[in-house]
Amino acid sequence: MACCSPAAPAIPLAAAEQDCRRRYAPSVWGDFFITYQPCTLEELHSMQEKARAMKKEVRRTLLAAADASGDDGLVRKLELVDALQRLGVDYHYEEEIDALLRAVFYLLRKHGCAVSSDVFVKFRDEQGNISSDDVNTLITLYDAAHMRVHGEDILDSIITFNKSRLQSLIMETDLEPALREEVRVTLETTRFRRVERVEARRFISAYEKKAARDDTLLEFAKLDYNIVQVVYCNELKELTVWWKDLRSRVDLTFSRDRLVEMHFWMMGIVYEPLYSYARITLTKQVLLFVALLDDIYDNYSSTEESDIFTTALERWDEKAAEQIPEYLRPFYRNVVCNTDMVVQELKLQNNKHAEVVREMALHVAKSYRAEVTWRDEHYIPADVDEHLQISLGSIAAMQTVVLTFVSLGDVTTREAIDWALTYPKIVRGLTVIARIMNDIMSHEREQASDHMASTVQTCMKQYGVTVEEAIEKLKVILEKAWMDMVQECLDQKYPMALLEKVVSFAQSIDFFYKSEDLYTLPCNLKDTLTSIYAKFVV
Repeated sequence: MACCSPAAPAIPLAAAEQDCRRRYAPSVWGDFFITYQPCTLEELHSMQEKARAMKKEVRRTLLAAADASGDDGLVRKLELVDALQRLGVDYHYEEEIDALLRAVFYLLRKHGCAVSSDVFVKFRDEQGNISSDDVNTLITLYDAAHMRVHGEDILDSIITFNKSRLQSLIMETDLEPALREEVRVTLETTRFRRVERVEARRFISAYEKKAARDDTLLEFAKLDYNIVQVVYCNELKELTVWWKDLRSRVDLTFSRDRLVEMHFWMMGIVYEPLYSYARITLTKQVLLFVALLDDIYDNYSSTEESDIFTTALERWDEKAAEQIPEYLRPFYRNVVCNTDMVVQELKLQNNKHAEVVREMALHVAKSYRAEVTWRDEHYIPADVDEHLQISLGSIAAMQTVVLTFVSLGDVTTREAIDWALTYPKIVRGLTVIARIMNDIMSHEREQASDHMASTVQTCMKQYGVTVEEAIEKLKVILEKAWMDMVQECLDQKYPMALLEKVVSFAQSIDFFYKSEDLYTLPCNLKDTLTSIYAKFVV
């Protein structure tokens, strides 16, 4: 089945289909990355040479910190690890950091080490509250408490009390601007839920203003950020060529044109430069299996046509295309062809799990087809638990986790893939976060058309409450889902290298759906993407 088949002839569209084509705003990026060059080859080589020297110097600083003793030495160790993580260069020093981590609640929990929350008890004041008059300490307490698991009432109380204090602080006129910004960012998104590269870019600027900064570390972080940006731009150049070719062969005007946004989403899961192939292949797969299929089933095919399309995918061959409506055939052929190419590439890399890619494509399609049935039946589940039970598959988060695991190669075992397929606590927590946050931000737009009932509608029906009240109840479920994810990281039944990718996926989802649907309506995302892809740190 040739991917390079000519574009299909235009098919007359019904009025509803024509309206669907006008549903989404066009890409704000277009072909930008085909010609964009962040720097010359000579400039890149110069940066890489400087970075190699500074990397060694930072390593010497780490080793010196490891030899330091006493309370001051402990503080120095932890401050250094904290800076490395927030500046986005910790992936260079994984072994050294593991050797340094011996204390501090937040950092240990982030690395999967279990520490009792009882360590906070001795900090209670006379009223029983755990807080501080120092703003930085207050922020640290608030961040640390969000590493909670179920039953840690002391951490729940820290969050409630200190959130109120931070909210009052931000209103004070005498708070210095840099500290005010840290408070604002903390209240918006606690550290454990921030996207790594977005935080790295923000913190490089914040760290530069600190009097106690390490200038070598700062300069290394800037160089590394810019070098990694070049890697990302090269990926986007390749992907834009692929996407432009695909769109010349398949009429995709019914769908969201979000290549750059999808790469950013996948980069949020696997940001390290060594995972370049993983990012490229994940961007392609998730665009095809998740984003485009979602738009096909939601907006662009009838119930009967979606049945035929799903059946064709189950057969996965050229003859099956003959049964599909003519306007869907080019899309079907290119989904199958592109997927087969990814499978072949993975096999050439001796990836033992290549065939799982096809399984996930079909898994997503069947989940979307089931959602069409609920939509047509105008079914509203009795409660949110029932809704989540039947709708977690159609948010496609679990399938994306499996595709991520496959793309990582030797890091992943078949046992880990089978485990992810069972929706273990961390994966279910991720899917709950994805489903509810997506619903909160999109339910009004989607209910304006014929669409499956959201968790918001279900919660309103379950409790007889308003939209606003339902959203507040759903936010409680979100917090419980984050606790489940933290707990599984502490249990460490599987390598942290895999668990961290699931957490990173949840961080990306939180970013995209925090205050609006930034994937569907990406105008307010452009500044962030510019800082990630098209603007060096100086």
